[in-house]
Amino acid sequence: MSAISASEKVDGFTRKSVRKAVRQRVCQGSSQFAASSSRPAAPEISALPQLKDASSTEQHELFMQKLQQCCVMFDFYDTVTDLKSKETKRATLNELVDYVSTNRGVLVEPVYPEITTMVSTNIFRTLPPSENPDFDPEEDEPTLEASWPHMQLVYEFFLRFLENPDFQPSTAKRYIDQKFVLQLLELFDSEDPREREFIKTILHRIYGKFLGLRAFVRKQINNIFLRYIYETEHFNGVAELLEILGSIINGFALPLKAEHKQFLMKILIPLHTAKGLALFHAQVTHKACSIIFDTLKPIVVRGLLKFWPKTCSQKEVMFLGEIEEILDVIEPTQFKKIQEPLFKQISKCVASPHFQVAERALYYWNNEYILSLIEENNAKILPIMFANLYRISKEHWNPTIVALVYNVLKTLMEMNSKLFDELTASYKCDRQREKKKEQEREELWRKLDELRLQETSAIQNNRCAPCIATLLPTDDGPFL
Repeated sequence: MSAISASEKVDGFTRKSVRKAVRQRVCQGSSQFAASSSRPAAPEISALPQLKDASSTEQHELFMQKLQQCCVMFDFYDTVTDLKSKETKRATLNELVDYVSTNRGVLVEPVYPEITTMVSTNIFRTLPPSENPDFDPEEDEPTLEASWPHMQLVYEFFLRFLENPDFQPSTAKRYIDQKFVLQLLELFDSEDPREREFIKTILHRIYGKFLGLRAFVRKQINNIFLRYIYETEHFNGVAELLEILGSIINGFALPLKAEHKQFLMKILIPLHTAKGLALFHAQVTHKACSIIFDTLKPIVVRGLLKFWPKTCSQKEVMFLGEIEEILDVIEPTQFKKIQEPLFKQISKCVASPHFQVAERALYYWNNEYILSLIEENNAKILPIMFANLYRISKEHWNPTIVALVYNVLKTLMEMNSKLFDELTASYKCDRQREKKKEQEREELWRKLDELRLQETSAIQNNRCAPCIATLLPTDDGPFL
């Protein structure tokens, strides 16, 4: 480590900037390479003959040589060195992709370890920490992988390898094992969305072809989610993993497995508490709404009500949208189980001062199926909703919300005019009682204030009496 100069010891700001620059260099170099000063120079590679020009007897050996040649790694953070070798490797990878895609009989047993070695060498690495400690995936641009010109072709080659008609899982399972899959799953934390998309497709192919790895894949994905929810609150590939599970666990089909119910209770519902919910909410909603087993839908709704956001209006809007999608496919018998707690929360949302939350809740009355459920259960729902709706129609600051509330009140009145009139009369009586209590309270405080003033005045008078007595005239003279 370089020595610290005297000026850096004195100037803390200078030293801080130096530390930051060093940290950035290490982060940038830690993805594939060590710092450039300590990294040995990559060996120069020269172009081998084209596979298409080789005879059929020579192609296999040449194919193996090209795979070994592509194991040489180059530092893409250094943009001025190894340019010729980088281009040679890129051209070779392109050739390998075409060769595996268009030729039959090339996947003989000896090439399997060479292919997995080449792929592992190029893609498996320790992911660097984010260059921006305050990185916000919704606002900031992600850090793209510098070596993507080569890495993209490696992923493409591996995908074509897995999809080749001659691919033999029985041979490949000796090399594509649990350790390989675990390293692949760790790459889902890459900031580069292009890489995560490739890994998602590749993992899906592996899951489909390697039956012995399926339980392991599901378990490790669940472990990633649990670590994300309860420990780190940071993982870049949550959306992609949810998409994979969306196809693996097809709607929790019957008969319901304990593993699937565990996923629902311990992972899918608690995922709603994550700070970065907006990044994968579409996938979470799709998963929640694809539940075939109807008795699970009330569990999801109760879970959402349990984790309802208290301080984030954006998440409230997302929760309301997700619940509406669940209600679109819920059976009336299951709806009855959740209607009271659900509409107590909707009533709070309607009364929210944040107009987007109130607006999203009021849009429930534009959904014909939900409206039919409300009408069927109006005797339960109207008393829950009425007070807030009536108050908002008189007091809300946003005219759009007031107009929507008027429409909702009109709809409710048409559903059950008798109950509506009773609730109106009851609400007005309650308001009168509240006003009377308020007046009595104000009168009580007024009287207490008067008593306090009287007592204060009396105390002051008592304190002044001895002083006045000393000023009165006596027999010995006008003053004491």
